Amino acid sequence: MGSAGALLSHPPPQLGSILLRRHHISLPHLSSYMPEPLHCRRLHLRCSAVEGSSSQDTNLPASQREESPSSSLGATLQDPLPGRGVTQEEDQSSLYNFLYPSKELLPDDKEMSIFDHLEELRARIFISVLAVGASIIGCFAFSKDIIKILEAPVSVQGVRFLQLSPGEFFFTTLKVSGYCGLLIGSPIILYEIIAFVLPGLTKDERKFLGPIVLGSSVLFYLGILFSYTVLAPAALNFFVNYAEGAVESIWSIDQYFEFVLVLLFSTGLSFQVPVIQLLLGQVGLVSSEQMLSIWRYVVVGAVVAAAVLTPSTDPLTQMLLAGPLLGLYLGGAWMVRLTGR
Repeated sequence: MGSAGALLSHPPPQLGSILLRRHHISLPHLSSYMPEPLHCRRLHLRCSAVEGSSSQDTNLPASQREESPSSSLGATLQDPLPGRGVTQEEDQSSLYNFLYPSKELLPDDKEMSIFDHLEELRARIFISVLAVGASIIGCFAFSKDIIKILEAPVSVQGVRFLQLSPGEFFFTTLKVSGYCGLLIGSPIILYEIIAFVLPGLTKDERKFLGPIVLGSSVLFYLGILFSYTVLAPAALNFFVNYAEGAVESIWSIDQYFEFVLVLLFSTGLSFQVPVIQLLLGQVGLVSSEQMLSIWRYVVVGAVVAAAVLTPSTDPLTQMLLAGPLLGLYLGGAWMVRLTGR
């Protein structure tokens, strides 16, 4: 191999033979070809053939042979785009595409000024507040019926409710109406949020938004239903049976509904674990293999989360919530794998 890095065959090649040559570039000069260290470089193999013998080209100085790589029969390794990295389609992760989408992915919506965005945000907040307010008023009109429904898990156990202050029941009805009104008005709030952020999403993100919103809503209401039918009765029956034979179960109406409402909504929020996993997988932050590899820590985290989310301190309620949380996590990892992440 000569100083110019040429690999020659002996005897000298004739027409039809191949000369493989690569540029001899020092390390400082190579670094100038790579302005972005994180981007990979690709070298293309270019073959050229000319008439006549290539032995004349081998007698030229090394500098001339490097400047005219196609002057002889051979193959050279050349950079297709000097001074530039590879394209986004070849070397960009999902996270990079999420943070810096290309123009092809952006929708063809009209541009708005910052004042137009603020005006739209104000209008959508007003509609959301109006919807929640109307829902609260409607729930307050049927507050006594709603309270009887929420008392059902322990009414068969002979538990009686008392108001310990003159306005305790009134403020309890306001609290129950507020929670129920927020629950009924949440679809309108969700719609206004989606309508506000939708113009800023790419085409791929818009396709992914529908399943995420639908799955999140279904999981939230399933969490509330699970808490009302399984979790709350189990926890309340535990307390009633534990006190049986020692004290009579006469509970404060305000403290009871504080317990039940917090348990219902915290369970609904905890059922959003698969949605969070899908978002992280779609962005490219975590893969399904990484999620499954830390299952031991997930078990501990589910127990700790159940202890924090449940207002009671009994182990039965915590285990009843930790089990579904662990199942939801494993199901979310399986769904991330189905999406190819």
